Amino acid sequence: MAFVVDDVQRAVRELGLQGQAICVHSSLRSFGFVEGGARAIVRALLAESCTVLVPTFSWDGFQAAAPPEDRPAHNGADYDWTPASPPRVFTPDVPNIDADMGAIPAAVLAMPGHVRGYHPLCSFAAVGQLAAAIVAGQRPDDVFAPLRTLASMDGRLVMMGVGLTSMTALHVAEQLAGRRMFIRWALATDGSVIATENGGCSEGFEKLAPFLAALRQVITVGESAWSVYPARQTIEAAAAAIQADPRITHCGREACRCDDAVMGGPVSMRSET
Repeated sequence: MAFVVDDVQRAVRELGLQGQAICVHSSLRSFGFVEGGARAIVRALLAESCTVLVPTFSWDGFQAAAPPEDRPAHNGADYDWTPASPPRVFTPDVPNIDADMGAIPAAVLAMPGHVRGYHPLCSFAAVGQLAAAIVAGQRPDDVFAPLRTLASMDGRLVMMGVGLTSMTALHVAEQLAGRRMFIRWALATDGSVIATENGGCSEGFEKLAPFLAALRQVITVGESAWSVYPARQTIEAAAAAIQADPRITHCGREACRCDDAVMGGPVSMRSET
């Protein structure tokens, strides 16, 4: 049953995505049955010459405890937390990816020729002609560099069956609005503990929907409802909304790290990376 693959390619052409860099956030389940699974969907995108960027986060097994001398205030962190087992050293060639990332990011990470950025906790991976150029700038102290590069290429954000709470580019909008990203810790390749930059809570991001509605394209592919946004304009519009009302991204829960995000984030960060 290949109808979904055909529909993916037809949707790419209808949306004008051929040959473009796209950041995909997805729910494979939203499609219904897909013969060939997630890999078939990625192949359909590549068949239209798209470069596919996905989050391939790997918190499990790689996060380290905060060192006593590096614990900034307003960091949304539980400094009493310690890992259940010693953290491992991350390199871009490891296959590890957190289970909640989903099947499509895992499929990208399993593809020959993929390129994965260097961030122990929140890497991005890409496959396609522009993959290396998009992920090359990612570092532990610049987690969202791939998204800024994609935006500079006039790339698109493709939400496949998921909403704005999954859109990592909205963390770039937080940065543009003046917020500092949260700090968590991991091991460098030499085994030393390093500070890494990371995003915060995204559960309130749906409140940005009215400010992004004019930018949104919608299409249904199989059973999956897609929303597609231009990356650069979306980041700029969301940043303006956050600057106008810093609490707009707050999830509403008490004692959430959103409180620290609204205050601007960590007041200091270690410079070594």
